Amino acid sequence: MSGMRTYGDPCGIARALDVVGERWALLVVRELLLGPKRFTDLRAGLPQVGPDMLAQRLRELEQAGVVRRGKLPPPAGARIYELTARGCALEPVVLALGRWGSTLPFPAGRTELGIDALVLALETLYDPARADGLLGATFELRLAEEVFALRPGERQLEASRGQASDPVATISTEPGVLQQVLWHGQKGGLEITGDRRAAERLLKSFPLPAG
Repeated sequence: MSGMRTYGDPCGIARALDVVGERWALLVVRELLLGPKRFTDLRAGLPQVGPDMLAQRLRELEQAGVVRRGKLPPPAGARIYELTARGCALEPVVLALGRWGSTLPFPAGRTELGIDALVLALETLYDPARADGLLGATFELRLAEEVFALRPGERQLEASRGQASDPVATISTEPGVLQQVLWHGQKGGLEITGDRRAAERLLKSFPLPAG
Protein backbone atom coordinates (compact mmCIF):
# COMPACT_ATOMS: atom_id res chain seq x y z
CA MET A 1 0.00 0.00 0.00
CA SER A 2 3.05 2.27 0.12
CA GLY A 3 2.83 5.16 -2.33
CA MET A 4 -0.97 5.22 -2.39
CA ARG A 5 -2.75 8.43 -1.55
CA THR A 6 -4.46 8.59 1.81
CA TYR A 7 -7.07 10.82 3.36
CA GLY A 8 -5.13 10.71 6.62
CA ASP A 9 -8.44 10.48 8.46
CA PRO A 10 -8.95 7.83 11.19
CA CYS A 11 -12.66 7.47 10.36
CA GLY A 12 -13.54 3.97 9.13
CA ILE A 13 -15.14 5.39 5.98
CA ALA A 14 -11.96 7.29 5.12
CA ARG A 15 -9.79 4.26 5.82
CA ALA A 16 -12.02 2.14 3.55
CA LEU A 17 -11.74 4.73 0.80
CA ASP A 18 -7.96 4.65 1.18
CA VAL A 19 -8.25 1.05 -0.07
CA VAL A 20 -11.13 1.07 -2.57
CA GLY A 21 -11.64 4.76 -3.27
CA GLU A 22 -9.20 4.99 -6.18
CA ARG A 23 -10.70 5.17 -9.69
CA TRP A 24 -11.72 1.71 -11.00
CA ALA A 25 -11.03 -0.10 -7.71
CA LEU A 26 -14.66 -0.81 -6.78
CA LEU A 27 -15.48 -1.71 -10.38
CA VAL A 28 -12.71 -4.31 -10.29
CA VAL A 29 -14.38 -5.69 -7.16
CA ARG A 30 -17.72 -5.65 -9.01
CA GLU A 31 -16.25 -7.71 -11.83
CA LEU A 32 -14.98 -10.35 -9.40
CA LEU A 33 -18.06 -10.70 -7.18
CA LEU A 34 -19.49 -13.50 -9.31
CA GLY A 35 -16.26 -15.46 -9.45
CA PRO A 36 -12.61 -15.44 -10.56
CA LYS A 37 -11.53 -13.91 -13.85
CA ARG A 38 -8.47 -13.74 -16.06
CA PHE A 39 -6.90 -10.37 -16.77
CA THR A 40 -8.39 -10.42 -20.28
CA ASP A 41 -11.86 -11.10 -18.84
CA LEU A 42 -11.50 -8.10 -16.54
CA ARG A 43 -10.50 -5.95 -19.52
CA ALA A 44 -13.62 -7.13 -21.37
CA GLY A 45 -15.84 -6.19 -18.43
CA LEU A 46 -14.12 -2.82 -18.01
CA PRO A 47 -13.49 -1.69 -21.60
CA GLN A 48 -12.77 1.92 -20.61
CA VAL A 49 -9.78 1.11 -18.41
CA GLY A 50 -6.30 0.79 -19.88
CA PRO A 51 -4.20 -2.33 -19.18
CA ASP A 52 -1.59 -0.43 -17.15
CA MET A 53 -4.21 1.18 -14.92
CA LEU A 54 -5.99 -2.15 -14.42
CA ALA A 55 -2.73 -3.87 -13.52
CA GLN A 56 -1.96 -1.10 -11.03
CA ARG A 57 -5.36 -1.36 -9.36
CA LEU A 58 -5.05 -5.13 -9.13
CA ARG A 59 -1.63 -4.80 -7.47
CA GLU A 60 -3.00 -2.30 -4.97
CA LEU A 61 -6.03 -4.42 -4.16
CA GLU A 62 -3.82 -7.46 -3.77
CA GLN A 63 -1.54 -5.56 -1.38
CA ALA A 64 -4.62 -4.53 0.60
CA GLY A 65 -5.79 -8.13 0.94
CA VAL A 66 -8.90 -7.56 -1.20
CA VAL A 67 -7.80 -9.55 -4.26
CA ARG A 68 -5.49 -12.52 -4.69
CA ARG A 69 -3.98 -14.23 -7.69
CA GLY A 70 -4.69 -17.88 -8.41
CA LYS A 71 -4.54 -20.49 -11.12
CA LEU A 72 -7.29 -22.54 -12.69
CA PRO A 73 -6.89 -26.32 -12.35
CA PRO A 74 -5.61 -28.33 -15.34
CA PRO A 75 -6.13 -28.55 -18.23
CA ALA A 76 -6.81 -24.78 -18.33
CA GLY A 77 -4.08 -23.67 -15.95
CA ALA A 78 -4.84 -20.00 -16.65
CA ARG A 79 -3.83 -17.34 -14.13
CA ILE A 80 -6.84 -15.64 -12.55
CA TYR A 81 -7.76 -12.99 -10.02
CA GLU A 82 -10.32 -13.60 -7.30
CA LEU A 83 -11.65 -11.87 -4.22
CA THR A 84 -10.44 -12.81 -0.78
CA ALA A 85 -12.90 -13.17 2.09
CA ARG A 86 -12.17 -9.51 2.85
CA GLY A 87 -12.98 -8.62 -0.75
CA CYS A 88 -16.20 -10.65 -0.74
CA ALA A 89 -17.30 -8.67 2.34
CA LEU A 90 -17.62 -5.65 0.03
CA GLU A 91 -20.58 -7.23 -1.80
CA PRO A 92 -23.34 -5.50 0.24
CA VAL A 93 -21.48 -2.20 -0.16
CA VAL A 94 -21.31 -2.59 -3.93
CA LEU A 95 -24.96 -3.65 -4.20
CA ALA A 96 -26.08 -0.74 -2.01
CA LEU A 97 -24.16 1.67 -4.23
CA GLY A 98 -25.77 0.09 -7.27
CA ARG A 99 -29.22 0.52 -5.75
CA TRP A 100 -28.48 4.18 -4.94
CA GLY A 101 -27.06 4.83 -8.39
CA SER A 102 -29.82 3.09 -10.33
CA THR A 103 -31.93 6.25 -10.30
CA LEU A 104 -29.15 8.40 -11.78
CA PRO A 105 -28.85 9.17 -15.53
CA PHE A 106 -26.87 6.86 -17.78
CA PRO A 107 -23.53 8.16 -19.07
CA ALA A 108 -23.61 9.74 -22.51
CA GLY A 109 -23.20 7.29 -25.36
CA ARG A 110 -23.47 4.06 -23.38
CA THR A 111 -26.56 2.47 -21.88
CA GLU A 112 -25.89 -1.27 -22.21
CA LEU A 113 -24.55 -2.97 -19.10
CA GLY A 114 -21.75 -5.50 -19.12
CA ILE A 115 -22.76 -9.07 -18.35
CA ASP A 116 -21.55 -9.14 -14.72
CA ALA A 117 -22.92 -5.64 -14.12
CA LEU A 118 -26.28 -6.79 -15.48
CA VAL A 119 -26.45 -9.86 -13.23
CA LEU A 120 -25.47 -7.74 -10.22
CA ALA A 121 -28.20 -5.28 -11.20
CA LEU A 122 -30.65 -8.17 -10.82
CA GLU A 123 -29.38 -8.71 -7.28
CA THR A 124 -29.55 -4.97 -6.63
CA LEU A 125 -33.13 -4.46 -7.85
CA TYR A 126 -34.65 -7.76 -6.71
CA ASP A 127 -38.02 -7.28 -5.00
CA PRO A 128 -38.91 -10.44 -3.01
CA ALA A 129 -42.54 -9.35 -2.74
CA ARG A 130 -42.85 -9.86 -6.50
CA ALA A 131 -41.23 -13.30 -6.37
CA ASP A 132 -44.05 -14.88 -4.36
CA GLY A 133 -44.11 -18.63 -4.95
CA LEU A 134 -40.56 -18.76 -6.33
CA LEU A 135 -38.65 -19.13 -3.07
CA GLY A 136 -36.52 -22.25 -3.15
CA ALA A 137 -36.61 -22.48 -6.94
CA THR A 138 -33.49 -22.25 -9.09
CA PHE A 139 -33.31 -20.70 -12.54
CA GLU A 140 -30.61 -20.78 -15.16
CA LEU A 141 -29.79 -17.58 -17.02
CA ARG A 142 -27.79 -17.79 -20.25
CA LEU A 143 -26.41 -14.46 -21.44
CA ALA A 144 -24.42 -14.85 -24.67
CA GLU A 145 -21.74 -17.41 -23.71
CA GLU A 146 -22.07 -16.87 -19.96
CA VAL A 147 -24.24 -19.04 -17.67
CA PHE A 148 -25.56 -18.13 -14.21
CA ALA A 149 -27.70 -19.77 -11.56
CA LEU A 150 -30.35 -17.54 -9.94
CA ARG A 151 -32.04 -18.41 -6.64
CA PRO A 152 -34.81 -16.10 -5.38
CA GLY A 153 -34.78 -15.78 -1.59
CA GLU A 154 -36.91 -14.18 1.10
CA ARG A 155 -34.71 -11.08 1.17
CA GLN A 156 -32.31 -11.26 -1.73
CA LEU A 157 -31.52 -12.94 -5.01
CA GLU A 158 -28.51 -15.21 -4.98
CA ALA A 159 -26.63 -15.27 -8.28
CA SER A 160 -23.57 -17.37 -9.10
CA ARG A 161 -21.62 -18.10 -12.25
CA GLY A 162 -22.13 -21.62 -13.59
CA GLN A 163 -24.92 -23.98 -14.52
CA ALA A 164 -27.92 -24.35 -12.22
CA SER A 165 -28.73 -27.70 -10.68
CA ASP A 166 -32.17 -28.89 -11.81
CA PRO A 167 -33.53 -25.42 -12.78
CA VAL A 168 -37.29 -24.93 -12.98
CA ALA A 169 -36.71 -22.81 -16.09
CA THR A 170 -33.88 -21.60 -18.29
CA ILE A 171 -33.81 -18.11 -19.82
CA SER A 172 -31.52 -17.57 -22.81
CA THR A 173 -30.88 -14.23 -24.50
CA GLU A 174 -28.35 -11.50 -25.19
CA PRO A 175 -27.49 -9.02 -22.39
CA GLY A 176 -28.84 -5.99 -24.26
CA VAL A 177 -32.11 -7.78 -25.00
CA LEU A 178 -32.63 -8.74 -21.35
CA GLN A 179 -32.01 -5.16 -20.31
CA GLN A 180 -34.61 -3.94 -22.80
CA VAL A 181 -37.17 -6.53 -21.71
CA LEU A 182 -36.73 -5.85 -17.99
CA TRP A 183 -36.63 -2.07 -17.95
CA HIS A 184 -37.63 -0.65 -21.31
CA GLY A 185 -40.84 -2.49 -22.19
CA GLN A 186 -39.55 -4.69 -25.01
CA LYS A 187 -41.65 -7.74 -25.77
CA GLY A 188 -39.99 -10.91 -26.95
CA GLY A 189 -36.36 -11.76 -27.62
CA LEU A 190 -36.08 -14.32 -24.81
CA GLU A 191 -35.95 -18.09 -25.18
CA ILE A 192 -37.54 -19.78 -22.18
CA THR A 193 -37.54 -23.52 -21.53
CA GLY A 194 -39.19 -25.23 -18.56
CA ASP A 195 -41.81 -23.48 -16.41
CA ARG A 196 -42.58 -20.37 -18.46
CA ARG A 197 -44.92 -18.86 -15.87
CA ALA A 198 -42.28 -19.10 -13.17
CA ALA A 199 -39.70 -17.53 -15.47
CA GLU A 200 -42.04 -14.65 -16.36
CA ARG A 201 -42.78 -14.07 -12.67
CA LEU A 202 -39.06 -13.95 -11.97
CA LEU A 203 -38.54 -11.41 -14.76
CA LYS A 204 -41.07 -9.10 -13.10
CA SER A 205 -39.11 -9.16 -9.82
CA PHE A 206 -36.56 -6.50 -10.80
CA PRO A 207 -38.41 -3.15 -10.94
CA LEU A 208 -36.52 0.09 -11.25
CA PRO A 209 -36.71 2.16 -8.04
CA ALA A 210 -38.63 5.38 -8.05
CA GLY A 211 -36.42 8.34 -8.93
